[in-house]
Amino acid sequence: MATKKASEGVNLIDSFAEFKEMKNIDRATLVSVLEECFRSVIAKTYGSDDNYDVIVNPDKGDFEIYHNRTVVEDGDVKDPQREISLSDARKIEDDYEVGEEVSQQVDFLSFGRRSILTLRQTLASRILELEHDTLYNQYKDRVGEIVSGEVYQVWKRELLLLDDEGNELLLGRQDQIPGDFFRKGETVRAVISRVDNANGNPKIYVSRTSPDFLKRLLEAEVPEINDGLITVHRVARIPGERAKVAVESYDERIDPVGACVGVKGSRVHGIVRELRGENIDVLNYTANPQLFITRALSPANVNRVELNEETRKAEVFLNPDQVSLAIGKGGANIKLASMLTGFTIDVFRELDEEEDDVQLDEFTDEIEPWVIEELKKIGLTTARQVLNAPRELIIKEADLEEETVDETLRILAAEFEENE
Repeated sequence: MATKKASEGVNLIDSFAEFKEMKNIDRATLVSVLEECFRSVIAKTYGSDDNYDVIVNPDKGDFEIYHNRTVVEDGDVKDPQREISLSDARKIEDDYEVGEEVSQQVDFLSFGRRSILTLRQTLASRILELEHDTLYNQYKDRVGEIVSGEVYQVWKRELLLLDDEGNELLLGRQDQIPGDFFRKGETVRAVISRVDNANGNPKIYVSRTSPDFLKRLLEAEVPEINDGLITVHRVARIPGERAKVAVESYDERIDPVGACVGVKGSRVHGIVRELRGENIDVLNYTANPQLFITRALSPANVNRVELNEETRKAEVFLNPDQVSLAIGKGGANIKLASMLTGFTIDVFRELDEEEDDVQLDEFTDEIEPWVIEELKKIGLTTARQVLNAPRELIIKEADLEEETVDETLRILAAEFEENE
């Protein structure tokens, strides 16, 4: 039995040694949790822990428990948990008197094997809770920061990364840049996008497609941003393809665009490589929405911009040869400009010379009246306006079938061909 108790004591000390090594838990909190667990077992065993002192020393991996009782006359003991007879007290020290308090050390192993097992399980559970709380509190305020992690496991829908402290980071497939391919053991950089704590089990999610990732990379590469001389106001990205960044300088001597790009693009080369060849357009930010939209649609030259602040829509008028530049390959340029400025942007061709035009109402014999009404609802009231508007725009905004739009365009175009 003595050997068994000694073994249990060693196990208990080993438990403390394990808890002592737990990372990110301060000493005061650890002592508090250990004491709470001991008191819980004492209360469960004796009904109360009021007259017990628990002293924990996690640094050494040991603890002491003292049972406090008041000395009473022999035969007057009514509550053995709170009182001790004079004769029993003098077995501990021979100079005790009635009314004095006896503080006697208790061997925890005497509580029994079940109590020791309960304590170990309670400690493990509480320390795990503490670790989870600490991890959540550590990362919840770091959303938007760049972290590095080593690929530990590759799954179909996500990667499991481990940071320098061994914490788990999750990089979902949707948060990976097209072209990303990582093997186990490789180091991955990403930005912390969110930290969930469902059921007290924190999960840290990171992203390489977030606009914040590009913003943080710029801050790391451009000293003027880090020093506060240049501000990155807005970032819009189509991950792996193209991005637009709006910057502003508070020092007239600094060209914010030039500072961010660097000599011959030196400052963005590394970022472009990190983002799998993503082209980065840097432009000057302005609080003037018309001017900002004009800059955002670069390289197209814009003639004028008409805004509707309430609906956050912008109608942009350009020469016919600039429309394709404004829209960009696959609509990327206009999409990024809309994301960057916060306006839904529609582009319209604007002819240099005035030409004869015809009201749509004059085509009711050839075009269904309801089709004409739908076109008028989106601001197209004449034949020239319809012909000059992008076909895709008409289909989307007027909510018409492609065949209907194509037939309408054919009828309107034929009108001018006949006149010529």
